[in-house]
Amino acid sequence: MAMFPFDSNTDPKLREQILTYWISGTMTDSERARLLGLPATCRIREGAKIYCIEKFQCGEYVWIGEGSALDAQGGLSIGSYTQIGVHVLVWSHTSHWQALRGDTGKTRDSILYKPTKIGERCFIGGPSVVFPGVTIGDRVVVPPMTVVDQDLPSGTILNSTNRTLKELEQRIAALEKQVEGKNT
Repeated sequence: MAMFPFDSNTDPKLREQILTYWISGTMTDSERARLLGLPATCRIREGAKIYCIEKFQCGEYVWIGEGSALDAQGGLSIGSYTQIGVHVLVWSHTSHWQALRGDTGKTRDSILYKPTKIGERCFIGGPSVVFPGVTIGDRVVVPPMTVVDQDLPSGTILNSTNRTLKELEQRIAALEKQVEGKNT
């Protein structure tokens, strides 16, 4: 039996990624950012990962919290001065169709890739989830425990007393109908 039973079919890029993140566990936040090729002003905490880093665009002074997973497979950009909290999940692909079709491990044809964008000067509290294809504008605050499944315009500040965006949109639409009815 071999001392190190490595699979000879393992993708060398995957092996390199595994070793890079393992080594990064012994580094400071700024050393880890440099190792991953982020701008010199950025910081990335231990346990955070960026998948498909070659499709990741990162501004200056970005902070990425412990245990966060940033999926750039469909393209991911984060603007300058943005903070990504602890255990935040940001997705740019979904493989649910692959699973439903029974294609897991067979083909990647049914994986849906969508670019995800987070603007400048944003705060994404963790743990939160940002869905694939979502665009978050500049100066947006997302509190912990939030699921962001639709675009957020610049200046949006969500808080624990806000209703979901869908509920607010429905309420606004109903109020607009009432106002239109009174003006006719």
